[in-house]
Amino acid sequence: MEQSARPAARGERYSPVDPRVMDPRQELFDYGRFDEGEMDQIVAVLEAMRAWRAAERRSSEAARRYMKLGETDMRALRFLMAVQRHGDLATPSMLARHLGISTASVTKMMDRLEDQGHLSRRQHPGDRRSTAIEITEDTAAAARRTVGTTHVSRIQAVSELTPEERDVVLRFLTTLAEEEFHSPE
Repeated sequence: MEQSARPAARGERYSPVDPRVMDPRQELFDYGRFDEGEMDQIVAVLEAMRAWRAAERRSSEAARRYMKLGETDMRALRFLMAVQRHGDLATPSMLARHLGISTASVTKMMDRLEDQGHLSRRQHPGDRRSTAIEITEDTAAAARRTVGTTHVSRIQAVSELTPEERDVVLRFLTTLAEEEFHSPE
């Protein structure tokens, strides 16, 4: 049964996430089995996800601008802080693996971040052939003020869910994470 395109649950008439708008012939998704209320709820979830992704991008961009860093630099600093908080020493090869980039690219990035006062390097105490990387206290404090504050609000939102609700959200997000874009061949 073909349903007519209806305004999205959040008032956007031509919502790019509403299958009734984007797939009116139900060629990609059979939504005819859902009533309008269910479809409005499905679209509301998709719209909330879209809004969260947009807020996440804005927050991440604001933190990067505040700290004057690029996306890969921020990912590197978050990883280095996590390693440091656990009492471990990070190495360039660990960082390269985490970021999925070459050690040469990591060396260039470390030079830049060290020049900007974000990290320091020293000889690894357990492996004289390796370098230990540490975040400076100023950078750690700036990250806590920006990224840390945002992360705490996420933790708070999750903590307010019941264990059953967390299970549902976890199953939902895990399913989404397992779905990757596959280009038509």
